[in-house]
Amino acid sequence: MPEETFVIAGASLAGAKAAETLREEGFGGRVLLVGDEIERPYERPPLSKGFLLDKEAREKAHVHEADWYDKHDVELRVGTSVASIDRDAHQVRLSTKEPVSYDKLLLATGSSPRRLDVPGSKLQGIHYLRTMGDSATLKQALAHGGRRVVVAGAGWIGLETAAAAREYGNDVTIIDPEPAPLHAAVGPELGGMFAGLHRAHGVILRLDEGVAGFWGAGQVSAVVTSGGAEVPADVVIVGIGVRPNSALAEEAGLEVSDGILVDQSLRTSDPDIYAAGDVANAYNPLLGRRIRVEHWANALNGGPAAARAMLGQDVVYDRIPYFFSDQFDLGMEMSGAAAPGEYDEVVYRGDVPGREFIAFWLSAGRVVAGMNVNVWDVTGDVQALIRSGRPVDAARLADPGVPLAELL
Repeated sequence: MPEETFVIAGASLAGAKAAETLREEGFGGRVLLVGDEIERPYERPPLSKGFLLDKEAREKAHVHEADWYDKHDVELRVGTSVASIDRDAHQVRLSTKEPVSYDKLLLATGSSPRRLDVPGSKLQGIHYLRTMGDSATLKQALAHGGRRVVVAGAGWIGLETAAAAREYGNDVTIIDPEPAPLHAAVGPELGGMFAGLHRAHGVILRLDEGVAGFWGAGQVSAVVTSGGAEVPADVVIVGIGVRPNSALAEEAGLEVSDGILVDQSLRTSDPDIYAAGDVANAYNPLLGRRIRVEHWANALNGGPAAARAMLGQDVVYDRIPYFFSDQFDLGMEMSGAAAPGEYDEVVYRGDVPGREFIAFWLSAGRVVAGMNVNVWDVTGDVQALIRSGRPVDAARLADPGVPLAELL
């Protein structure tokens, strides 16, 4: 019987952890891990945090040591991508034109930054952050301080890069069309807290304004807002979200809608093809709906889950979305989903003005999300409250004297 071949398209965190899990679970066949970057698989959080701030070495971001792939007989092809999928033939064609037959295929192709399509968008000095190379280039632009930095977008990437730019000693302005930072992610209540944090560190926020264009003679020199204002800029960082890299799947005839549609086992509409990480729009049985999660923890946990499913194990991927961020002197972890319309009350426990508290988003008395701000070792309890699905007493939830575990 010929050796089985598992192909992983995307040498990402999800892809690398899937390859690792295949070997840990005893798979002895061929594992081919293909990625279009020239860098071996790495984690992305340092790109807007430790690596960008020059506090962590480049090597620390890598998922595995350089020799891990050879030691575990994983064929890592960097600078290469899967160009097409022939589902009937069970074959992929690489960007090198090489055909590779597969028994199982994992799509871990990630996402790409949304681009601003406005006048002047091709000027030099406008940065997007997705790759290690992007982060290294941006670090070089920020590191000497004294520059006028404009950040388009007050999402997680926008806020983290704004904090980094400010820590390097640059003048920073954030422009966002929403009434508060992170409005779509955490709502206006906690968005207002992040606005206060950045203002306290000297960041100028221009909210309820979008970016209409850029001025400059080759190099960007100003950002034009939707209100007609011109904001001087030496460096622009655009962080307006990402799009899932699902074209490969769509061209192959897989079901796609805001990412590759997968079931609770991360299986696509083709039983021999799976998807994990940013690109997967997965049915989460705990939430009772589909959700596409763009955060590090989803790649870290989704890759192994997909690998086990590829091996025929009974997998139910029902992880609670999790995210963490570091900005200035604030560290936070968030579990669950709390977009406007998904909750009807926010309950606080701790010192909100001192930014040392836990916030809970409730819907019909049930905790649907929680964020611990400069409070640690509570994520397990917060996630247990979400997973329980039971109504809680809001007064006890707000009382620091009542252990979270007692609310279960």
